[in-house]
Amino acid sequence: SGLFMSRDGGVTWKKLTGHGLPAKPVGKVMPAIAQSNPRRVYALIETGDGVPWKGQDTERGQLWRSDDGGDNWRMINTDRNAMGRTAYYARMAVATDNDNETYYLNASFSKSIDAGATLITQQGQEAPGGDHHDMWIDPTNGNRMIVGHDQGVSVSQTRGRTWLKQRLPNAQLYHVTVDNQIPYFVYTNKQDGPSYRGPSNSRLGEGGGRGGGGGGGAIPRGMWHSIGGGESGFATPDPVDPNIIWSTASGSGTVGGIVVRYDESRRQMRDVEVWPDQENGPASELKYRFIWDAPFHLSPHDHNKVYVGSQYLHQSTDGGQSWQEISPDVTLNDKSRQQSSGGLTPDNIGVEYGSVIHAIAESPKQAGVIWVGTNDGLVQVTRDGGKTWTNVTKNIPNLPPWGTVGNVEPSRHDTGTAYITVDFHQVNNRDPFVYKTMDFGASWKLITNGIPHTMLSYAHCVREDPVKRGLLYLGTENGVYVSFDDGDNWQPLQMNLPHAPVYWLVVQEQFNDLVIATYGRGAWILDDVTPLRELTQQVLNADAHLFAPRPAYRFRAITSPATPYDDPTIGENAPYGAGINYHLKSAPSGSVTITIQDAKGQTVRTLDGPRTPGLHRVYWDLRDTASRRVAFRTSPLYAPEIRVGPDGLRESEGGFGAGGGGLAILQAPGTYTVKLSVAGRDYTQQLRVLKDPHSAGTEADIAAQQLFLSSVRRDLDATVDAINNAEMIRAQINNLKNLTQDAELKKAADELDQKLAAVEGQLVELRATGRGQDGVRFGSKLVQKFSYVANGLQSGDFKPTNQQVAVQKDLEDRLKRSQGQIGDVMTRDLAAFNDMLRRANLPAIVPQVPRRSSNP
Repeated sequence: SGLFMSRDGGVTWKKLTGHGLPAKPVGKVMPAIAQSNPRRVYALIETGDGVPWKGQDTERGQLWRSDDGGDNWRMINTDRNAMGRTAYYARMAVATDNDNETYYLNASFSKSIDAGATLITQQGQEAPGGDHHDMWIDPTNGNRMIVGHDQGVSVSQTRGRTWLKQRLPNAQLYHVTVDNQIPYFVYTNKQDGPSYRGPSNSRLGEGGGRGGGGGGGAIPRGMWHSIGGGESGFATPDPVDPNIIWSTASGSGTVGGIVVRYDESRRQMRDVEVWPDQENGPASELKYRFIWDAPFHLSPHDHNKVYVGSQYLHQSTDGGQSWQEISPDVTLNDKSRQQSSGGLTPDNIGVEYGSVIHAIAESPKQAGVIWVGTNDGLVQVTRDGGKTWTNVTKNIPNLPPWGTVGNVEPSRHDTGTAYITVDFHQVNNRDPFVYKTMDFGASWKLITNGIPHTMLSYAHCVREDPVKRGLLYLGTENGVYVSFDDGDNWQPLQMNLPHAPVYWLVVQEQFNDLVIATYGRGAWILDDVTPLRELTQQVLNADAHLFAPRPAYRFRAITSPATPYDDPTIGENAPYGAGINYHLKSAPSGSVTITIQDAKGQTVRTLDGPRTPGLHRVYWDLRDTASRRVAFRTSPLYAPEIRVGPDGLRESEGGFGAGGGGLAILQAPGTYTVKLSVAGRDYTQQLRVLKDPHSAGTEADIAAQQLFLSSVRRDLDATVDAINNAEMIRAQINNLKNLTQDAELKKAADELDQKLAAVEGQLVELRATGRGQDGVRFGSKLVQKFSYVANGLQSGDFKPTNQQVAVQKDLEDRLKRSQGQIGDVMTRDLAAFNDMLRRANLPAIVPQVPRRSSNP
């Protein structure tokens, strides 16, 4: 390495030597030219800082400077904060308007205002982040700058005195696991963060009522928290007690050897490292070699038995109190590949350790059948719990040397079957290598047909579906694939997933979700893979097919944590309710409808579905058909500028015609029938709606609530019908006034309109425009009051309170009085007005035909 210069735009290059530059060998070099004075050139140069390297002396110094365009140089600074750990850092920037002002990016962030002679480490508000990697300074305004670091990006408009720090949705995750809670939690390890735990479903904004709106809701960052451990390993919950979470990571012990046992109920952890001796030298000098993302595995047969890998397989059965080696060194143990890393500035933190176990898995079919894979290309298996081991690597056809076994996936269907992925990109082979054995490794078959061979094809993780034999999932450096025939053929399963490295996959078995960890785009969930399990050739050949829906939980909304405004890292819940999946061979001529029926066969809801060929998912939000809505057909009182639209409806805050009503009741737990209707044929499946296990309300409470809400709905429908009838009549009166010149008729029309408006105004606020929150200005009328009572009750799973019952009774009495007054106007005043119209040979005013309640 060295410093090179071109004076012809890069056509030819000359290596600069002498003239003040280091004479001894150097490593990384980072030049920076001052925009305001191009003859001022800086260079960060890795020298070894005078520390002998491989028995040879090294230069001292970190920063050199030339003031004559690179002809002559002098060493300016030896401060190791200039470059830091050069294997990982080595960046600097020069202010665009001051050639003496420089910045140095590594774990710390330093600034110099004397041309590099003195470095000042920035602290507090003046530090943009941690682990800084790049910097941009506005070429036209030196006060504006952006720094990229491991926590995100920071922007300053004040020359670095203050920073706006922004997290980005680009989490780099190594692995992902799940538990069996309802809803389940996701566990992962994030680069430059701890091990994390967060919900797959936040239960925010769901279930309707005050505090919930029936939407899918979001998963704020504040609902995730640390569970100990560190950034690079595994976080694995105990399947029996999800409060106990095991986590592995890099650390200060044998570098990658952190093992933590965390208790969620206490939010405390215990360090149970295999060998807590602080060592971080070359791998060849260590007692145990733990890699950066050291593997951890919890036995599927005994939740008290856990495994961790160095060059040996370690086992604990007492919560990490003690560890035993249950294997010999199962790696190649090539000492030539265990030497110090980092060059002139040694950097041995486990990432680069060779000859280590990188994958562990015990057969879920038979206890004691344990597979391990190493990062020097070996696959070994024991069938007796570690007493004897068999190296099966030589049986793998066309396997290049020095691969990293990404994962081993023993089959839960056959004891002798297992799948492996092997990654060779570090030796510049980027092809996918995925193998299958059916005889404990005695023979293997390459299963990669359908995966394109590109620079990003190398495979990280293969996973077998826990239910459907032969259904496999695969994560590669650029996406996720699925195989329906045990790996013989693969096809993309990308859909809306961003293209990113997919490091790990797991299937949550209760919800049938495929959960993945990407290295750069965070964690993603493919909800309900049931259709993939049922997607046979027979299904594809059928005109239509309705898949069995998974049970739907009737989650109720919970309170939300403090959340930063407009956080780009916020997650999203699946749409609320039940996912209904169907497949169409071709587009039908007519519509596609989905009907939900209750246990009595009554239609609860009808949904429209897409008609295009292929696989579709439609969500039912677990509510029945909404009650009728107010349809305004006249301008608000005192606001004639707000007119009715071309369809005769008035624009309001909720859109055309929206002014109240629209009550949809969350349906009770139970069994429902889903009917798909396509081209004259019906297809049915049963759907179970389950009570929220976190809800304190009982099923009896829910039944009482449903009964009460049905009564409120009838009152609300009656109120809306009275309003809409009055609006229909008043709209006809207004149209008549615009058509006639008869003064007496106009006067009578005005009087009738005023009488109707006076009574209608008891039911709905006629002065409100839906703008400027003027509903607060004028208060609520009956239509809003009924909705308020219903929504308050729907915020939980409880029977109505005595006060809710009393308020409804009071509102019903008021409704009856208003209905009587409207009836009087209709039978007396409207009849008299229609007599005037007939005498004038004009058409009569026609009231709206009364309607039945929208639901029983």
